[in-house]
Amino acid sequence: MFHPITIPFGCVMLFNVVKLKDGVTVQDVELTLGEMCNVVKNTYGDDNGGFIGGQVYKYTGFVSDEGSFDSKKMTEDHIVIMTYWQSFEQHEKSHADKAFLEKFNELAEFCEETYELGYEMLWQGVPE
Repeated sequence: MFHPITIPFGCVMLFNVVKLKDGVTVQDVELTLGEMCNVVKNTYGDDNGGFIGGQVYKYTGFVSDEGSFDSKKMTEDHIVIMTYWQSFEQHEKSHADKAFLEKFNELAEFCEETYELGYEMLWQGVPE
């Protein structure tokens, strides 16, 4: 569950921002979020399904002065779900599937807003 992942060059990354409703905490959605991620991993994690790996992050409130043009700009609390897929089409097919939609709709009840942006990998590297 908490193993390192290897991201192959040429995959796509989907960046999902989840903003919780006022009064809802990460702890309130942790089980539902975990169940949703588990459905993705166990149902679509093969060549046919296209899921490669994923990560979930909680915004912690710090903004980099060195890596931002406007580091004083504040943002709302949110969760980020990053998933890696062999193709965007496989992602879309999985997210239209009943097994995924059931869990996503459970999570959405706690959300003020969610949106998911797709990215094509241009570069990756590690220290030499």
